[in-house]
Amino acid sequence: MWCIGYVLLILSFLPCGCSGDAFRFASYYGDHMVLQKAPAGAVLWGYGSSGAQVKFLLSGPHSTQTNTTAVNNGIWRVTLEPVPAGGPYNLTAIQKGTSSSKILLTDLLFGDVWLCGGQSNMAFTLAQVYNASEELALAPKYPNVRVFQAALEQSSVELKDLPRVEVPWSRPSAEILGGKDFTHFSAVCWLFGRYLYETLQYPVGLVESCWGGTPVEAWSSPRALQKCGLQTSESSNIEGGPHSDSVLWNAMIHPLLHMTIKGVIWFQGEDNAQYNQDKYSCTFPAMIDDWRMMFHTGSDSQTAADFPFGFVQLCTYRKHTHDGFPEIRWHQTADYGYAPNQRMKNTFMAVALDLPDEHSPWGSIHPRDKQDVAYRLVLGARAVAYGEKGVSFQGPFPTRVLFYKNYLNITYNQMIRTSPSNDTFEICCSVYQKACGSGSEWFPAALQEQDRVSDSVLVSVDGCSADSVAALRYAWSDWPCEFKDCPVYSADSALPAPPFIINRWPAHS
Repeated sequence: MWCIGYVLLILSFLPCGCSGDAFRFASYYGDHMVLQKAPAGAVLWGYGSSGAQVKFLLSGPHSTQTNTTAVNNGIWRVTLEPVPAGGPYNLTAIQKGTSSSKILLTDLLFGDVWLCGGQSNMAFTLAQVYNASEELALAPKYPNVRVFQAALEQSSVELKDLPRVEVPWSRPSAEILGGKDFTHFSAVCWLFGRYLYETLQYPVGLVESCWGGTPVEAWSSPRALQKCGLQTSESSNIEGGPHSDSVLWNAMIHPLLHMTIKGVIWFQGEDNAQYNQDKYSCTFPAMIDDWRMMFHTGSDSQTAADFPFGFVQLCTYRKHTHDGFPEIRWHQTADYGYAPNQRMKNTFMAVALDLPDEHSPWGSIHPRDKQDVAYRLVLGARAVAYGEKGVSFQGPFPTRVLFYKNYLNITYNQMIRTSPSNDTFEICCSVYQKACGSGSEWFPAALQEQDRVSDSVLVSVDGCSADSVAALRYAWSDWPCEFKDCPVYSADSALPAPPFIINRWPAHS
């Protein structure tokens, strides 16, 4: 009986349930999968008998190729020659040697593969959104948008392969996309892929790896965290659950590094509003840098070293409270207020603060309008990831503020449309001409000349002389606007202006 237990213990340490040197693909390959199209080459890998040779035959409408590689230390790996978008393809893998085996994968497509990560608003499923029944009914009409989902797992060490798979590569269906709340396939991920397909008109592969209620630290390697002054060990403690440093990087991102991808979309930050909030302007960009480096290296340089990274700026949580959302929204941009920027190049941001949902059955922190979120992400992807000209993807951002006796003139980087607002703009006063600090008092600055199209706005400075206005901020609250009713939008694309804060004098004055 002791011997049986000992054998089971040994088997538990083999990668992803493999028994010894059984010939197979790694966990995230299978029928119906999407592999990254040309100009990149897709990486294939798996397990086999050490010393054996593995031969591959890829056959389809645009490419027929063969590859051979050896199995070293139980692992084989090969990079395909770039394949144009399209399909379907069949892939045959044959292991030759003392233990011959054959695997056939069918209905493969080549297109763009996007990884979707984050916490519960990314995990929010299509069955939970507004108009869920209509959205689910549409799913089968997009057979070339395929989905894959990693299961929720954590680890104290970096894993080679995913411990489990929640949804294997699948064609979309109401059943696949309408699973259990927060634990089945992501609505934002699916809608992003669906909208993107309508522009690209070639296959899109969507890989979801996210977990609700998790901080950025859990998704970051110790290497990335150390760059922000967070000292961790290579063996993070998983007893603290999925909040612990690096445990989700280890189990749910590191195993994917051999995958060739086009880019990433990300919806996370709520959990950092009260946890290492002041570090987020470092930890989030550092995580992006680290993922880029590691996916590039892990895919034999097939994934771009600066692959596009899109993210959702946080929506809302509670009215008349301060839960740290304004600060996190600002830190999501590395304190620039917009993306891309000098610190976060090749990124794009979907502003969501005008999409609150006070009566969401899943709490106001989980708004049901994921369609607008995905649409705004796709605008960013089209402009940044695909270089499409003439796509307006950023909300208005101020370029100049002029201080007059009774008002401020704010000039934006594009034409804007304004509507009434009495408290979305705020000013801070300092008779000593010093920067406003954390304990400073802010006053509403009413918007003048409302309901007009221009490139500038005027806000009053009643109660504070122009000479003593030390700072100006916009939408700096957890819940700054009602649904699609912020005071400033772009005139051409109706995108909301992101929050900003402008200090007139430096903090050291």
